[in-house]
Amino acid sequence: MSKNEQSSSGYPIYRHGPRTKEFQLASGDAEAMARIEEHIEAHIGKIEGVYHEIISDLVHVDIFIVAPTPERNYYTLVTCGMSNLPMTVPEGAENFKYAELMICLPPTWQMTEDAFQDENHYWPVRCLKQLARFPHEYDTWLFAEHTIPNGDPAEPYAHNTKLSGMMLTVPSVVDNIESFFTLTFSEDKEVHFFSLLPLYKEEMELKINRGAEALYPKLEKAGINEILNPTRKNVCKKTFWIF
Repeated sequence: MSKNEQSSSGYPIYRHGPRTKEFQLASGDAEAMARIEEHIEAHIGKIEGVYHEIISDLVHVDIFIVAPTPERNYYTLVTCGMSNLPMTVPEGAENFKYAELMICLPPTWQMTEDAFQDENHYWPVRCLKQLARFPHEYDTWLFAEHTIPNGDPAEPYAHNTKLSGMMLTVPSVVDNIESFFTLTFSEDKEVHFFSLLPLYKEEMELKINRGAEALYPKLEKAGINEILNPTRKNVCKKTFWIF
């Protein structure tokens, strides 16, 4: 991993090479799973299903699914297992060693196992699983406003979208954000829940070059949050008029 680069906004840029860790078989933590399940149902809604991993590397990552309701007309997917191991955090961030991730999908999203054979339907789930394992693979961490491109250079996740990266954010679609964001397991372990916000290449470039404070107003003005719209407006794409 190289961390010698720095963006024009002053933030470090990390480039991760091929993984050097060998496969390490991991199993789930039933007690932690029960605590996270209870936390999700208290703040978001009843869990309708779980995508279980059969064979897990480093951490056992399952995904809880909360189905759409009239009040929350979208699927909410939340990882469970990323927080089984601490992340490698920098000095001063010791309270953020443990995290889980979530993303929201429109109510029309195809959620069957057959549909997930098609990357056009599976890529948000793949992102959750890959990013939940990512900090443990590379001895790093994930936190709010971190952006992770889909490759270097970034490529669209699937044929049905031009979105090509993710930014972590504090969840905005939960009623009591402060209560949901932190789940205290013990004096030494607080699990923080971050949303994945898919971005276009140009949006990632703005965030890297000028910071998240330059990107957020554009996203807010366009009404964009963590509820995925694979063909949404690109808030940094310039429109050229030909006369």
